Amino acid sequence: MLMSTTPLLTADERDAILEAVRDFSDTELAPFAIERDEHKIFPRDALRKAGELGLGGISLREDVGGSGLGRSEAVQIFEALAHGDTAVAAYISIHNMAAWMIDTYGTEAQRTAWLPRLVTMGDLASYCLTEPGAGSDAAALQTRAVRDGDDYVLTGVKQFISGAGEASVYVVMARTGDAGARGISAFLVDAALPGLSFGQLERKMGWNAQPTRQVILDGVRVPASALLGAEGQGFKIAMSGLDGGRLNIAACSIGGAQWALDRTVRYVHERFGVGRAARRERGRRVRDRRHGDRPGGIPRARARRRRGARREGSGCHDAVRHGQAIRDGCRIPRRERSPATARRLRLPAGLRYREGGARPARAPDPRGHQRDHAHDRRPRGAARVRACLGPR
Repeated sequence: MLMSTTPLLTADERDAILEAVRDFSDTELAPFAIERDEHKIFPRDALRKAGELGLGGISLREDVGGSGLGRSEAVQIFEALAHGDTAVAAYISIHNMAAWMIDTYGTEAQRTAWLPRLVTMGDLASYCLTEPGAGSDAAALQTRAVRDGDDYVLTGVKQFISGAGEASVYVVMARTGDAGARGISAFLVDAALPGLSFGQLERKMGWNAQPTRQVILDGVRVPASALLGAEGQGFKIAMSGLDGGRLNIAACSIGGAQWALDRTVRYVHERFGVGRAARRERGRRVRDRRHGDRPGGIPRARARRRRGARREGSGCHDAVRHGQAIRDGCRIPRRERSPATARRLRLPAGLRYREGGARPARAPDPRGHQRDHAHDRRPRGAARVRACLGPR
């Protein structure tokens, strides 16, 4: 099992972990990726082998069998997995996100009941937020959880749920209070409960190795002990899970892009590598170098993912606070923002911070947009393409 015995891994330990993950990806994922996608095969056996490596609980605490790794190591692991099969790697990332939420916000009874099985990937987990009328916006969801004695009764439909029908536990966001984010709570719903059913498999362009269905809750009765965190805390739980989950999916996207680039370069070498003039061969090598090594594209995306992982791993959750500020229609005071957040995150135009709410600001100066473009000296259109390609 991939275990971290110290809070900070040495370079040798990190390299050994990544080497084991790449070996797993090359032997258990890559050779079967096309077949699994064509025939919509969900690879439970491969997932159990991933669990034996500790990939079912990458960032979970070690007292429940987790690997205890940080966010920086996690994103490198997901990139390596995605180089073999992006669809399977993405589901492993979702499983890890749901397990992390249980580990972070669950009671000891919830952690003990679910996490040892989730770490081995003998049992699987899914995350249920999106609905037919609401995307990843917890404040707009309509699924309701009504208190009935010592139980809650859940009714509603969740849409585009990865792992639906295969998972053993579903982290479900449901409304327990009034409209808005403060009325959302999170629940752990056992797949064996009456009233829980699933829709047909979604028709997708790829990613067919992981099932995607509706999760239908028709009067599903769960005990009060299934409440994750406190009542009304669901928005915070959902957004904090997505803070790491989005980084993991970004890492999966980079891994898939790197696979595509590697295959493209290999094809060009095989297709044009024999019987061509030396000048053509040199030109081809230059093009390979420009697309694979220039400071843009995949290397730049990887650098941004690395920075995001360091920030999230250090406990910086400005994105969650800004989501709450946007919901309430006010700015976070400038003095409370980190410099990076101040640069990257903004509220809609026409709002400015005021204690207790928002008030209309003065109309923006239409000339400001023009001035911004006047100072932007980067080449555009065909000139920008020529600048990227360089001299012939």
